[in-house]
Amino acid sequence: MAMKRATASVIRTVWGSGVVEPLPISRSLHASPGSKKIVGVFYKGNEYASSNPNFVGCVENALGISQWLESQGHQYIVTDDKEGPNCELEKHIPDLHVLISTPFHPAYVTAERIKKAKNLQLLLTARIGSDHIDLQAAADTGVTVAEVTGCNVVSVAEDELMRILILVRNFLPGYHQVINGDWKVAGISHRAYDLEGKTVGTVGAGRIGKLLLQRLKPFNCNLLYHDRLKMELEMEAQTGAKFEEDLDVMLPKCDVIVINMPLTEKTRGMFDKERIAKLKKGVLILNNARGAIMDTEAVVEACSSGQIGGYSGDVWHPQPAPKDHPWRGMPNQAMTPHVSGTTIDAQLRYAAGTKDMLDRYFKGEEFPAQNYIVKEGKIASQYL
Repeated sequence: MAMKRATASVIRTVWGSGVVEPLPISRSLHASPGSKKIVGVFYKGNEYASSNPNFVGCVENALGISQWLESQGHQYIVTDDKEGPNCELEKHIPDLHVLISTPFHPAYVTAERIKKAKNLQLLLTARIGSDHIDLQAAADTGVTVAEVTGCNVVSVAEDELMRILILVRNFLPGYHQVINGDWKVAGISHRAYDLEGKTVGTVGAGRIGKLLLQRLKPFNCNLLYHDRLKMELEMEAQTGAKFEEDLDVMLPKCDVIVINMPLTEKTRGMFDKERIAKLKKGVLILNNARGAIMDTEAVVEACSSGQIGGYSGDVWHPQPAPKDHPWRGMPNQAMTPHVSGTTIDAQLRYAAGTKDMLDRYFKGEEFPAQNYIVKEGKIASQYL
């Protein structure tokens, strides 16, 4: 069914205020007839671009949709150059219709950029997580924001389980000993533990959080979760996870804390010095959600003092992280670049999802409801 054009007085909820007010929407939400200019911003594959035919998430392979788009008469431009007033992306802002981006190499879509993009109709995240976009500005101007929801939840949940074990077993010092030619068992074993019997809490129990809890069940952990919504009883019974309504009651109980919530104005910087001080001394923290949920300096200080026994994740603020980012040098960290959701399997899923949504866009058809982040001036509830 064709998507309805936004009316002149769509009602929206103002971010964080609960106030309802009329909002003029000025842009069509779906494609008008004719050729469209589509810009994709991805990371460079460089020498690895030809190493695997399914490595579609890089600039060189452009989600594998170049021929398809061009055969339909559309213009498709891909770049990794996204920063500064003279970057490649900035040149195309005034006349592009669709911008495709990813969280791994985010094109920060500011209110200023949205204002310049007079033809912009669709901001499409080829994965999940659209906090690199000014969602309020998109809502205010009637631009649709959508994601390929669910495309990499398995990839991220598996990565989280791996990182929990890496931290609990103090794996990295042992690996570094091998690289350096050392053999000092005490340097590893003095802070290596079993996962069994430990209390693991996930802050957020959406698709990824639920998958993680399912995967932790066989380890015989004490599982807790905090979320704005309580899980269905069947899932609670299956995982044995206990709901904690009060986050600050749950956190001090945890030996391991996993961050699985989106970045919003409410969650930005929520793990600050004060909250971290209330955690168990030596707590292990894993964050594959967003780097800005953590207070950067508070994490460094807590890792240095031992308040945090180990910190792992693949998200930073900003991204890509500068060479002098303080997390690079802090003790007991197991950080990587933002890779957990861009396995080859995930790339194939989010490439297919992107193609499907572009096809729907051209045909004037609805996207799957769960893929909308901003629709007709309304921001999805998880980002409020």
